[in-house]
Amino acid sequence: MTPEGSTATLSHADGAFLRDGRPHRILAGSLHYFRVHPEQWADRLGRLAALGLNTVDTYVPWNFHERRPGEVRFDGWRDLDRFARLAQREGLDVVVRPGPYICAEWDNGGLPAWVTGIPGMRLRTCHGPFLDAVGRWFDELIPRLADLQAGRGGPVVAVQIENEYGSYGDDHAYVRWVRDALVERGISELLFTADGPTALMQDGGALPGVPAAATLGSKPGEAAALLRARRPGDPFFVAEFWNGWFDHWGEKHHVRSPASAAESMGRILDEGGSVSLYMAHGGTNFGLWSGANHDGDKLQPTVTSYDSDAPIAEHGAPTPKFFALRERLAALDPAVADRPVPAAPPLLAPRSLEVTRRAALLDSLRATAEPVRSPVPLSFEELGQASGLVLYAAEPRLPAGRQELTVLGLHDRAQVFVDGVAVAVLDRETASFPVHGTGAPVRLELLVENQGRINYGPLLGQGKGILGGVLVERRRVHNWTMRRLPLDEWSPADLARAASASGPDGRTGFATARLAVDEPADTFVALPGFGKGFLWVNGTLLGRYWEIGPQRTLYLPGPLLHPGENTLTVLELERFGDHIRLEDRPELGPPEEYVETFD
Repeated sequence: MTPEGSTATLSHADGAFLRDGRPHRILAGSLHYFRVHPEQWADRLGRLAALGLNTVDTYVPWNFHERRPGEVRFDGWRDLDRFARLAQREGLDVVVRPGPYICAEWDNGGLPAWVTGIPGMRLRTCHGPFLDAVGRWFDELIPRLADLQAGRGGPVVAVQIENEYGSYGDDHAYVRWVRDALVERGISELLFTADGPTALMQDGGALPGVPAAATLGSKPGEAAALLRARRPGDPFFVAEFWNGWFDHWGEKHHVRSPASAAESMGRILDEGGSVSLYMAHGGTNFGLWSGANHDGDKLQPTVTSYDSDAPIAEHGAPTPKFFALRERLAALDPAVADRPVPAAPPLLAPRSLEVTRRAALLDSLRATAEPVRSPVPLSFEELGQASGLVLYAAEPRLPAGRQELTVLGLHDRAQVFVDGVAVAVLDRETASFPVHGTGAPVRLELLVENQGRINYGPLLGQGKGILGGVLVERRRVHNWTMRRLPLDEWSPADLARAASASGPDGRTGFATARLAVDEPADTFVALPGFGKGFLWVNGTLLGRYWEIGPQRTLYLPGPLLHPGENTLTVLELERFGDHIRLEDRPELGPPEEYVETFD
């Protein structure tokens, strides 16, 4: 659906795409501007073109642009216009996927926590308050996208309606509302939906009169047959071809062999299909933007790296998969083979950095944030906080003897301290522990971590923190203080204050290391011997680390460094190591071949 009388750059007829009336294939790659340092956008887009692609596609994460209601930003790392213009300069078309829900293994599927945390909110439906919130966001976003359309001299040739909605629900009135909201705000280029390659998913997400694309990792012939039987006039378009996969903490590093990826992509092309590689370049979940899954039994938080075993590695290097896919694309267009392939970016030489232990964990966190008082523990949402940590404290009297303490609705992980001594680590599935009482009050503290909001499935939008209270045996604990610790919102000055808020205790808390460089370049940071925590570089939060892996190094982009002395700051929750290592290659963990089949 486009405004009456408009002419879209991409159209379709007889099961094929046309570009300005001529047969055309979309040969795209996903590259998310929000997962790549802005100073590296041009480099990564150039590598996409060298792979043999003619299009880049990107999501737009609402929560990245509007962290608080009404505070919408499109500057710096959020400068979508600049990213699109750089793509245009490389000769690439742009496909935009504005959601409002994006999944993408991104925190909360891109939906702001201040929206999903509204009591009674019904996500991704025609629920009035949700449509009102989306409408206000689209009022800010969509006119900007409209100005970037090919019909107005820009690179945007297609816009996706919502995202894989058929994996979530079947409120077709809502999907139509999203379509109409795009059109009413100026979108006149090609619109399409994208859903998994099953009747269930296509039933829920597709719209009459709008091309329906598929998302898949295997069996493209079966997907093509299904879509052509249901929509004989539509082009076969795989809007996400999963040539790799993402990783969860505590699991293995998912990979897909170059031969397997090239063979499946080749079958898509042999079907006459268009394709988008998901991901062409994965990038990094900097800060605390990693999402999470839930397998029905437990939370599965996503790691900091979003390398995704993509053909263009997290630091931009071409991989064997790059060349395998490029060879297959060159069979369509021999000119691809003549394009120069950029060399891998330079890396700093490996070295060890001495660690100086700074402020002790609890002392520093207590001193960093003002307490919020409440009769009951408040959730992150009630505290107006999206991510990071909250330090909860109360002083219950414990009867003499063994007592069972239970945290109801713990989301997601808590370190428990009694009178300053660590006594337990809890998660959603193991939220009870025994403690010995003497009949006197104790200082009970729970340091609760949001490990990433669920980004896919029926549990989308769940709250964080302590959602149901704390029990001593059957008795509720009341009169709490809470300290907000939104680590990813801290300024460099906030971080420096926290790291100097108390003396060290030698076990956990803040530590720093100095890195002197003449010429900044990329590197990979390893923290041998450290347990679990967060790493900043010159005040920018790179992300989480955790000894359970699979990820063992954090990618540090060169643009975050400057000539001279740089500061690395660690917040360690469990156990300090003795030094920090800079490595010249990533260590993402033991590999495990994975291909999504929908079986």
